[in-house]
Formats: sequence, C-alpha cells, structure tokens
Amino acid sequence: MIVLTRFNPFRVLITHRNFRAFWVGQTLSLIGSWMQSMALGWLALELSNSAFVVGLVVASGSLPILLFSLPAGVLIDRSNKLRLVTIAQALLLFEAVLLWWLTLTGHVTVGALVALALFGGAVASVEIPARQSMMIDLVGREDLRDAIALNSSGFNLARIIGPAIGAVLIANLGMAWCFAVNAVSYLTVLIGLSRVRLPPWQPPRVGGAPIEQIREGLGYALRERPVRAILELVTVFSVLGVPYIALMPVLARDRLGLGAGGYGVMLSVLGIGGLIGALALAGAGLHVRRGPLVIRTSMSYAALLLVLSTVRQPALAYPLLLATGFLMIVNNAMANGLLQTMVPDEYRGRLMSIYSLIVVGLPQVLGAFAAGAVAGVIGVHWAIGGAAVGMLAFGWWLFRRFPEVRDL
Repeated sequence: MIVLTRFNPFRVLITHRNFRAFWVGQTLSLIGSWMQSMALGWLALELSNSAFVVGLVVASGSLPILLFSLPAGVLIDRSNKLRLVTIAQALLLFEAVLLWWLTLTGHVTVGALVALALFGGAVASVEIPARQSMMIDLVGREDLRDAIALNSSGFNLARIIGPAIGAVLIANLGMAWCFAVNAVSYLTVLIGLSRVRLPPWQPPRVGGAPIEQIREGLGYALRERPVRAILELVTVFSVLGVPYIALMPVLARDRLGLGAGGYGVMLSVLGIGGLIGALALAGAGLHVRRGPLVIRTSMSYAALLLVLSTVRQPALAYPLLLATGFLMIVNNAMANGLLQTMVPDEYRGRLMSIYSLIVVGLPQVLGAFAAGAVAGVIGVHWAIGGAAVGMLAFGWWLFRRFPEVRDL
C-alpha cells in the first residue's frame, strides 16, 4: 500500500482541492484549444497552400509573448495571479467566438488569422506566466514538481482527445465548429477558477520602477549558474526542437501523404506519448534524480527528431512520435519543475515570464518562422533534421560547460 501511494500519479489531485478544481477545468478547456490549434494549422494551409504561411500564422500567435512577457512578469509579481488568469481566459473565449464566426460566414482570411493570433498571443503573454506562477499557491512548494508533471498530463490528454474530435468535426461539420467547441470549453476553466479558494491576496512590497524590476529578474537568471544552465537548455531546445509541431500539417501531407484525419492521428499519438511521460514523472515524484534525467532525455529527444526527419511511412512515423512525445514532455516538465523549486517567491513571476518567452515566444516566432521558411525552400525533412543535429551539438557542449546539472 505504501508503494502504491508513493507512486500514485494522481496523489496531488486527491490531496489539493484547489489544484483539482483548476486541473479539471483547465484540461477540459485544453481539449478545445487543441481542436482549434489543429484546425487553425490546416485552415492556414488550405487558404494559402504554403508552408511559410503556416509558420507565419503560428509565429504571429507568439510574437506578443516575445515582446510583452518580461513586462508581464513584473505585473504578475505585483498582482493577484488568480484574477489575472481569470480575465485572460475570458478574453481568449472572446477570441475563439470571433474566429468561429469569421470561419462560419466565410469571411476568414490569412490576414484575419494573423490578427487573431496576435490578439491571443498578447493575452497569453500574461496568462501563461501568471498560471505557472499560481501553481505554488495551489499545491505548496513540496508538491510543486509533481503538480507541474500532472499539469503536463492534462495538456497531453487534451492533445490526444482534441485532435481526434477535431478530425471528426472537420470531416462532418467543417472547421468552424472546432472553433465553436473551443469557445464553449473556455467556460469549463472559468468555472474551475471560480471554485479556487485562496487566502486573501496581499499586495507585495515591491520597490523600484518596472524596468528596474525586469533588470533584477534577468540578473538573477544570469547570476545563478543552475538556473542559467536550465534556461539555456530550454532556449535552444525550444527554438530548434518545438517547431516540428508547427510543421506537422506539412509533414503529414507532403512527406507522409496523409490528409486531415492522418494529421489528427499524428497529433494524438504525440499526445499519448506525452501523457505517458507526464504520468510516469508525476508517479515517480521525488524518487527520481532530475538532473541526470534531464541530460538523458535531452539527447534522446534530439536523436529521435533526427530519425523522424528521415521517415516517409506513417507506420514508422507513429511509434517515433509516441516516443518523441514521451521524451519532450518529461524533459520540459523536469526543466520547469527544477526552475520553480530553485527560484525565490519574489522572483517567481519574472522567472516564469522569462520561461514563457523562451518556451512559447521564441520557438514560434523564431523557430517556427525559420523552420517554415526552410521547409518551403528545401523540404520539411531538412528543416526538422537540421534542427535535431543542432540540438545534439548544443546539448553535448552545454552539459560539459555546466557539470552541476548532474547534481540537481
């Protein structure tokens, strides 16, 4: 019985009521978000028939995150995080409704997709780091890493279910209804947030102008070697390793010969791998050394992307995507958990804003845009394979430069 409790991946859900209310609503909402993400990529491809435009739409959603995340970190450290997240989710509901209406009435254009992506990205520049920073308030420091892993499991559960439902809706009702279901799904996270009960918020005593607070946050990230090592790893692996997801519509159609249904299956298989990885990590809890595992999963993840770039048969691509999803989520969840357990509370919002800028802003604005351009010129397989080689080389160099990562 002790062993089952120790390795129960759902222990944090059972123990913490606030986290349970948040996690259920957030996971249901993410199902709609993945449906929208799938439909958006396919819609951009249908409107333009261009890998470059697919990358442009994805990049537009992350450009505001790149521009506004650092000031958002100062706002988060000075504000009620629960209120910020609630307002942001309501604004994202509005975006989904507008996207549904434009698509349903036939008024949607590439320009409209870019404009809506920019709006959503501006909201997300505050919502993502605020939500990440709020996690410690929901579970406490002791259970923080397990909660982050379990939160990743919800993300990947949605990645499995969302594209599968999205493929059915596209085939039977059209893409507009993926956006409609996503709009409805935002109500679940708003209900979940309304059930969270935290102690009354106390304004922190934060001195100095916002620009000075940004400098302090950046200075902390650069000064602390373990924090800097993880941030550098996440930066390069996000820029080079994440854009293959944005190129998935092109990989599915042009490399593997699949349609929208096959594309949805690819996203679902990737999500299954991530779900297994997140649950395994949450179940292992504190009984696994994170530093050595970060090193192993980083190098294995890059190697699998290199192999994936050479495959032309769906039967081979699916198991590779399963393993890639597993390693990607375990690696990301461990990096996030390590950062959040190392950072003092007074820097939490600013560090999470830096993290959000890196994992959401940079890979889509710089990585997806560049990958889309490379894929459009010399092929999607060269874009993914070349990035994987860069990841392997950087990982080898970084872990030699920062040997203390092994001790984390």
